[in-house]
Amino acid sequence: MKTVVIIGGGITGMSAAYYLNREIKERNLDARIVVVESYGKLGGKINTISSNGFVMEAGADSIVTRKPNMDQLIDELGLRDEVVYNATGKSFIYADGRLKPIPEEAVFGIPLSLESLANSELISAEGKVEALKDYYTTNDGQFTENDSVGQFLEAFLGKEIVEKQIGPVLSGVYSGKLHELTIASTLPYLLDYKNKYGSIMKGLAENRQVFKGKGDRKFFSFQNGVSTLVDKMESELPDAEFIIGVGAESIAKSGEQYTITLSDQREIVADCAVLATSHAVAQSVLKDSELNEDFNELKNSSMISVYLGFDIPDEQLPADGTGFIVSESEDVICNACTWTSRKWSHTSAESRLLVRLFYKSSGSSFGKLQSMSKEDLLQVALQDIKSSLGIEAQPVTHLVTKWLEEMPNYHIKHHELVQSLEKKMSAAYPGIFLAGCSYYGVGIPDCIANGQKTAERIAERL
Repeated sequence: MKTVVIIGGGITGMSAAYYLNREIKERNLDARIVVVESYGKLGGKINTISSNGFVMEAGADSIVTRKPNMDQLIDELGLRDEVVYNATGKSFIYADGRLKPIPEEAVFGIPLSLESLANSELISAEGKVEALKDYYTTNDGQFTENDSVGQFLEAFLGKEIVEKQIGPVLSGVYSGKLHELTIASTLPYLLDYKNKYGSIMKGLAENRQVFKGKGDRKFFSFQNGVSTLVDKMESELPDAEFIIGVGAESIAKSGEQYTITLSDQREIVADCAVLATSHAVAQSVLKDSELNEDFNELKNSSMISVYLGFDIPDEQLPADGTGFIVSESEDVICNACTWTSRKWSHTSAESRLLVRLFYKSSGSSFGKLQSMSKEDLLQVALQDIKSSLGIEAQPVTHLVTKWLEEMPNYHIKHHELVQSLEKKMSAAYPGIFLAGCSYYGVGIPDCIANGQKTAERIAERL
């Protein structure tokens, strides 16, 4: 019997296990699956916590609806009846001491029409005129997918709209500075639209159904939280072996197989293995100087999340709002704030106010924040809520989570580095695969798709 070891029980590793199990059954392969997870539970950055009548997510809080691979999986797992969608409502950018609405007819802050551009409260008349050059300037090979997405957007839409309207949104999604992120690793279709339609805004408008296809239902979760997805995958793997609370220390080649040594000194002989971990963990397990050249250039960023649950109705929020992003403010430190009880009704059965604040390493204050205790961070969050929303109540529950150096940052050389690692891994470690958000996409659907692709490659090898 062949043995496949999946190191990392986050969503990528669990997806790889789920799809590989299906391949084993369909192809009648003689193989077993072992999942090794160093934390005390499966899920990685997916971790739902219930407290005092609130449902909070320590990590990812939702899944985008527009990724096509999710529908079939949800039906396969029998989770359709548990799916919940985000509530509708405006999103804001906090700037100049107040909340300003992000235009509704926009994708990542990029207007889809002249009307959306004209009605924006976030940019000046001069900035709006500058953005119009997108309609009459062409790319002509000036930018490729390996160029900076920030420079690309500024070249055709202007600096002001990128800094004040698009940048805050995109930086929140990709946890990095736009000038350090490539088009390929963020929004490659924008380059295609510019080349095909001659305009980024026109291209988005022509393809609006891709982004607006489900109306305002842009995200979904589950009635009992995102952990439902991981729990259900685990239940579909009765024949897999799960080793929880134990990490992988090293991998050594042994003929055509690999000996994997765990932190409790157990050894597993594997025919194939998946490193569905952060790149730092993969690097420490492989201990290969040839690979270190590439691993050392991959970057991570950090994030702190603070939930605050209040015994007051969420009606005290702006009536149609679901949250805000901060654009350089002196009185508010957080980078963004989701009005969770308004956006996700399942998180607060009695519609009591639940908010979530995000503090990212791209922010100027993060150096000081990351060394603070959780109690001090709670006080920072309470001050931000007071400054931005005028709420001075004390929370009845809270959750502070630090993700330090654990959020992938797809900088300019990221795509090139991943290709180099793939080539070196294939030559030196056939049968061992790198997988996960350190390399192939940060969203849950991207991680699941990567897990499925990895499982199919292993099945072919077996």
